[in-house]
Amino acid sequence: MTPLRILYLLEDTHLAGGIRVAVAQADALIARGHHVVLATKGEPLTWRTSKAPWEYVDSWDTIHAADYDFVVGTFWKTVEHAYTLAGERTIHLCQGYEGSFTVYQPNIAEIEHAYRLPIPKLTVSPHLVEICRRFYDDATWIGQIVDDVFYQNVPRRSQARRVLLVGPAQADFKGIDVGYEAIRHARSLGAQFDLIRVSQWPAADGEPAQLADEFHVGLDSREMARLMASCDVYLGPSRQQEGFGLPAAESMAAGVPAVLSAIPSFLSFDDSQDYALFAAEGDGRALGEQLVRMLGDASLRAAIGARGKEVVEQFRSEETGARLERWLLSRRQ
Repeated sequence: MTPLRILYLLEDTHLAGGIRVAVAQADALIARGHHVVLATKGEPLTWRTSKAPWEYVDSWDTIHAADYDFVVGTFWKTVEHAYTLAGERTIHLCQGYEGSFTVYQPNIAEIEHAYRLPIPKLTVSPHLVEICRRFYDDATWIGQIVDDVFYQNVPRRSQARRVLLVGPAQADFKGIDVGYEAIRHARSLGAQFDLIRVSQWPAADGEPAQLADEFHVGLDSREMARLMASCDVYLGPSRQQEGFGLPAAESMAAGVPAVLSAIPSFLSFDDSQDYALFAAEGDGRALGEQLVRMLGDASLRAAIGARGKEVVEQFRSEETGARLERWLLSRRQ
């Protein structure tokens, strides 16, 4: 088999799930013998390791796309540039429909234009396939990658003390406001626990960060894995705009039982829906009640933690890398 040659375009290298996914895909393909380059307008990556060579550019126009079988746009801002460079050799990696995000509403026309380009789309979650097909019918689920560092065998405590809430409050689709409501309600019902907050950014203006016993900012992958392993329950209050919800899967990989909002991305992990406790999207009181239930039942935590760990095996690098490789080889011209 002739190795594939693939180029990913990354607008920046900030600490974010969207960057992590592209870097993880590159690593997975390199491990399978392919040649992958990551091109960015950003600074060198510091918060995660990378096996790929990097190309740092001021303009996408300087890239020689003829050297590659595929050029991958990883965000709406890079999709049209990739298409200009590579035409029918372009791939749109969709990690969440940006047109649904509040922050991008002023850019909705540009986003829809990028999605309507006649190029195949690969999605990290099954529910995104239907969304992408509203714009162009060639869309395929390829899956997410949870980095190996998160797959841990950690002895769980019989008494739950640490609840993990991850994500920037500045991104409303993360539902951090709903998470705080759940925390307040759980404590009002008598639950005693420490809230462990993690975000890429410092606390937002008006965020009730005083409810957190710890607030961690900008952790790299290894630091994040260690922190997750120290927690007893993962609280995932995301809204339906969430493309996947990577921290939930990362926590589950360590056997941490999850309490999640019943949104398409979380529900798509497995048809059984026995791998977490769920509450309706946006319902902080119901989420808090599920949190109390989880905190108070050691056998339930053990069962859901073990089942969640089984479910996220599908997101190992080898599994998603194999799916991605098969798709790419089927489309190589």
